[in-house]
Amino acid sequence: MAVGFRDYYEVLGVPRGASDEEIRSAYRKLAREFHPDVNSDPGAEDRFKEVSEAYEVLRDPEKREKYERLGSSWKAGEDVSGASGFSGASGFGGGNGQGFGDGQGFGSGAGFSDFFESFFGGRQGASGGFEGFSMRGSDQEATIELTLEEAARGGKQKISLADGRDFEVQIPPGVRDGQKIRLGGQGGEGASGGPAGDLYLRVRIKSHPRFRREGDDLVVETPVAPWEAALGATVPVPTLNGSARVKVPAGSSSGRRLRLRGEGMPGPGGRKGDLYASVRIVVPKQLEERERELFEELAAVSRFDPRRGR
Repeated sequence: MAVGFRDYYEVLGVPRGASDEEIRSAYRKLAREFHPDVNSDPGAEDRFKEVSEAYEVLRDPEKREKYERLGSSWKAGEDVSGASGFSGASGFGGGNGQGFGDGQGFGSGAGFSDFFESFFGGRQGASGGFEGFSMRGSDQEATIELTLEEAARGGKQKISLADGRDFEVQIPPGVRDGQKIRLGGQGGEGASGGPAGDLYLRVRIKSHPRFRREGDDLVVETPVAPWEAALGATVPVPTLNGSARVKVPAGSSSGRRLRLRGEGMPGPGGRKGDLYASVRIVVPKQLEERERELFEELAAVSRFDPRRGR
């Protein structure tokens, strides 16, 4: 091989106690990355040979045991490098090495071709390359911004991505911030006829000037006058679809939440969350003369102490 001896576990990027499935999975990933028919980098073929040698040893229990016991000198008198099986421009020329597949080697193309087909769906052709070798395109991700009203309403919406592509996307009602919407087959193109990847649209909900979202519920700050909080009142409250009225019980303090059922965001199964009107007592910045007199009269007769709660 063009490369010197390296620890086989290091070559595949797995720990020494790796399972057969972990070893197989690591090899599959690396073989796909460095196969000469896919990767044209100058060092890809040597890297592919190195990966294949490591896999050939670690996939075989007897060879693996001997390797772990003897280290770099384990293969004295035994050729597993597949050196004679790697020749020619494609890296898979004639020879009788035992590089892969039940003793058949790479030279005949039979064992390796069957193995490669089972992994990647390709077969070795007469030219030494792999016919039908295909790879799925990469998945891609983009971000779309929605208003809270758009997220609540859902439905079809036209979007334009930075790369110039336009889509009509079905927005699920009640979609949440950070949720992904999958567009199958709209990602990166596949190689050699392989299927395209998927496009994932990550949703970002714009901040709203009135509403704060808590799961499927909404919270809206509701200003009330001191006398409304003390005596009770019915006040208007904005909703996503318009407005409603809520009863403020007598003796309400700032921060008290008043629930309006079903006025929140759509949730699973069509159930809607609730809208909570959070009471905020607002005091006049300037008082008329009569207002001041009444407040002064109230201060004189009232025994209420807000610091003591009574």
